[in-house]
Amino acid sequence: MRLIVFTLCATLLFACSAKTDAPVLNDSSQGVSYPTFEKPLVNLPYNPSNLAKFKQEKQPYLQAFFRDYWEANQVSAGLLVAKNGEIIFEKYLGQADKAANEDLMQDTPIHLASISKVLTAVAILRLVQAGKLKLEQPVYSLLPAFPYKEVTVRDLLTHRSGLQNYAYFKPHKKFWREGKMKTNYDVLEYLANGLSQTYSLPNKNFSYCNTNYALLALIIEKVTGERYPIAMQKMVFEPFGMNHTFVFDYKNPREVSKSYTFKGELWPESDLDAICGDKNIYSTPRDILQLDRAMYADNFLTPELKKLMKQGYSNERRGVKNYGLGIRMMQWDSGEKLLYHNGWWHGNYTTYVRGEQDTISIIALGNQRNRSVYSAFSLAGILGKYPVGLEKIKNTHSLNENPNDTINLQAE
Repeated sequence: MRLIVFTLCATLLFACSAKTDAPVLNDSSQGVSYPTFEKPLVNLPYNPSNLAKFKQEKQPYLQAFFRDYWEANQVSAGLLVAKNGEIIFEKYLGQADKAANEDLMQDTPIHLASISKVLTAVAILRLVQAGKLKLEQPVYSLLPAFPYKEVTVRDLLTHRSGLQNYAYFKPHKKFWREGKMKTNYDVLEYLANGLSQTYSLPNKNFSYCNTNYALLALIIEKVTGERYPIAMQKMVFEPFGMNHTFVFDYKNPREVSKSYTFKGELWPESDLDAICGDKNIYSTPRDILQLDRAMYADNFLTPELKKLMKQGYSNERRGVKNYGLGIRMMQWDSGEKLLYHNGWWHGNYTTYVRGEQDTISIIALGNQRNRSVYSAFSLAGILGKYPVGLEKIKNTHSLNENPNDTINLQAE
């Protein structure tokens, strides 16, 4: 029965996907010019007069967390906590390069993993604001080789496209060869030649899928006429003052933190490592704070676009969690709301959390596989009235027992 339903859906909407000679986007994108994006003027929506008191009150809890969750669990990562756009706690543990005996520092670029999706979404929304793109625009109108006619840009942003994650593409001797370094163009070519499954009709279900953001990177290239790394530099990194942030280029590698297994061994290269948009942006906690501050700016995005970005689109099941335009969220009936995104690629575990009601930010970027990095999410319960974990730290400033007994991990 499941096979019949899938076949019917595919026949109704995706009939053209069986073509094997569908054209694909050339490796050199051709697009139109786009406006220069200047640095946002951030008018922070709060009075920082009580910042010193807040910092003093929270320090014992933050110190206890860092000691009992990170140091005790040998995390290799950077942690930054901010209130009112100002850093109130920042520490780094572990090494960026074990062979060279180099420590992680505040200016060490770390692979963001899926936090990269937030930045890709920001670039797309800035193009929408500039009138170069529409959220309801069909993807095929931008990428003619894309075979699924009813999938829109919004569907990609919200993970409601129904597409298969490229991580599960089956090897193909011509279009998806094992061992060959894959690119975003290979993802599009695989789809264009009808080799991928589809999990549902568009905008019917939420299904987290890296393919969506690999395609969004190609759309950015198509609209701007620039390669994705250059477009991101011009639209996001430079205007926001993210001076240690870039899209990694495997043909011209830069000095970055290495990625390690839990045992501290260097993580081997994967043939999916060159695909970007969904991942492959390197940054620092301080640079992500620059993004976080910019998201309060009136000239960053219009109020209407910011509202669209931060609302949930997947309401088939009632619950706390949802997904907006490139950002996850947790919203409780009591009114509290957290925006966040986690990441995981190889040994890089990352999390970025913002509570706009309390103007708090939590940024944790790790380079050695260790789920304790995600425990930083629960600091929101220390910084504001959010119902997330760490009850022992709230009550005692200390944890002498196994921290995993009370932790509320938010890894997804």
